Amino acid sequence: MVKIRLRRMGAKKNPFYRIIVADSHSPRDGKFIEEIGTYDPLTTPVAVKVDAERAKYWIGAGAQPTETVRALLKKAEVL
Repeated sequence: MVKIRLRRMGAKKNPFYRIIVADSHSPRDGKFIEEIGTYDPLTTPVAVKVDAERAKYWIGAGAQPTETVRALLKKAEVL
């Protein structure tokens, strides 16, 4: 199954996330299919950048977003 989820980047105590499309069996920071956006929780306001067209394509192709990514996509007005 393909999932849309977060990949943690950044230094210790300074997280930065990439929104990726990956197989559900691959590790959190492991192999992925495509990067479709970024999420920076430390900025004010929180920065969410998503390629809406690619996100809609992957959801249409059957990819399941995680709960966190689903909330971010709603905030970015993709869903």
